[in-house]
Amino acid sequence: MTLLDALTRANALRTLDHALAQSLRRLDPATPDNVLAAAALASLAVANGHAGFDLASPRTLVDAPDIPWPDADAWRRELEASRWVAVPADGATISDPDSPLVLEGAAGAPGLLYLRRYREYERRVVAGLQRIAASTSELGGVDLVTGGPGTGKTTTIARMLVQLVQQARAAGRKDPRIALAAPTGRAAERMAESVRNALQAIAAAGTDPGVIAALPTTGSTLHRLLGTIPDSPRFRHGIDSPLPFDVVVVDEASMIDLPLMAKLVEAVPDDARLVLIGDPDQLPSVEAGDVLSGIIAGADGFPARRTHLIKSWRQHEALDLAPLANAVREGDATTALSLLRSGELSGVHFHEGLADPLQTHRDHLLAHWRALANVGNPSEALAMASRLRLLTAVRDGPQGVRTLNARIEAMLGEAGTHFHGRLLLITENSYRHRLFNGDIGICLRGEDGAVLAWFPGDAPGSPRAFHPAALPQHDSAFAMTVHKAQGSEFDEVWLLLPAHDSRVLSRELFYTGITRARREVHVAGGAEVIGTALERHASRWSGVGRRLGNSR
Repeated sequence: MTLLDALTRANALRTLDHALAQSLRRLDPATPDNVLAAAALASLAVANGHAGFDLASPRTLVDAPDIPWPDADAWRRELEASRWVAVPADGATISDPDSPLVLEGAAGAPGLLYLRRYREYERRVVAGLQRIAASTSELGGVDLVTGGPGTGKTTTIARMLVQLVQQARAAGRKDPRIALAAPTGRAAERMAESVRNALQAIAAAGTDPGVIAALPTTGSTLHRLLGTIPDSPRFRHGIDSPLPFDVVVVDEASMIDLPLMAKLVEAVPDDARLVLIGDPDQLPSVEAGDVLSGIIAGADGFPARRTHLIKSWRQHEALDLAPLANAVREGDATTALSLLRSGELSGVHFHEGLADPLQTHRDHLLAHWRALANVGNPSEALAMASRLRLLTAVRDGPQGVRTLNARIEAMLGEAGTHFHGRLLLITENSYRHRLFNGDIGICLRGEDGAVLAWFPGDAPGSPRAFHPAALPQHDSAFAMTVHKAQGSEFDEVWLLLPAHDSRVLSRELFYTGITRARREVHVAGGAEVIGTALERHASRWSGVGRRLGNSR
């Protein structure tokens, strides 16, 4: 049995992956089967969040029995000999337009096999970072500000921006033009709110009010910052039309996928400063790439300024999350379970072995969701929606997001696709609507009886309305996966783990889930599942760190 046949019989490939292999076979029937299988796996790797496919670790991608995996070195030689595979030097452009696959890697290693587009995204990210970091102006360069929740990342940024304005004025220069942005609308709102609060504290300490007034207090999504073009994946700002800013500050950088990071760095002007803020212990982006971790791994290879904040300030006086978050981040299941069981952490509640909070805590949860339908003002309803969220690790099964949302809607007694009080989650980007994967909205009935879907607007308190039938692909958002909750915070979080182990479980998922809480977090699940999750890393195949590390 050939490798491609074995993968097909194991249902390991998507239709799209198999179609890529078959198209190469039709174009050249002499293409070796192992090359066709590798092409399908490179496509599958992107769908699973990787930049490419590691020939030395195929079981990481497909954990199925009886797959006749070839020797990694022999596999590489087959690929190097194929007309479909380009093998350029690191950072080199590809001259052959007919090679849909690219093979790269460290010397002596089998390497990563990329779909050509994603290799080019990696190359563009690294080239863009190197260009910005090489700026000789006083303002330019790359800053990395990292740390966990409550470590003061936003306060550090606010002080940096104040200092940049003060330095410009002392030197007789114009005030720097500063942009604040984040991957999602909710993350941009949170960032702007945190910056406003930090600036108020800085002003109270005696800083010149004129300096404070020169700083931005509103944020934008990255898509709005770069300038969406209706019905196009391209942006108005890029290499040929840079952003009109001297400083670009981007929060929640761990959420930025490979294609978007490539477009962002290319849009930053040569003499500008790019500031990336993030928590490297969170889950990587929903789409392909683990860019922030790659940049951090290769930070010694290019002249970036790195600030890593360790001391954790309490997120809220009612929530003492830091000890648990530290244990989870370190993969210390024994300490994590001891802390959960102790009941000594304020705001942290452990429901050991609980598989169905919709049954045991039905009244409490339904009271929140029913209250959403009683708020007529869209801005207030959107704000209220952030008070509680049920998060889960998986999409399917009893603890999966599909089942949970269906049960919640039945408990609310609602029927139909779009009902008054339904929380919505956008699941695909729509540049025409300026709605993007992860945006959260709510359906509300107006005085005329018509239901409209409301989403946060460009400014706080100015939501945008859409006819539900015109929305891009979306789901209910009473329950969400932890991945989709990245960039958001909720007063009360319920983290529901599956009853049995799943490959998606990891310490990064657990950490991301519990750190979405501002005041109260409930963890529902078994000790064995938690222990297994903390043993697993949500690692992804990427060449960004290697490319940056080799850039000097």
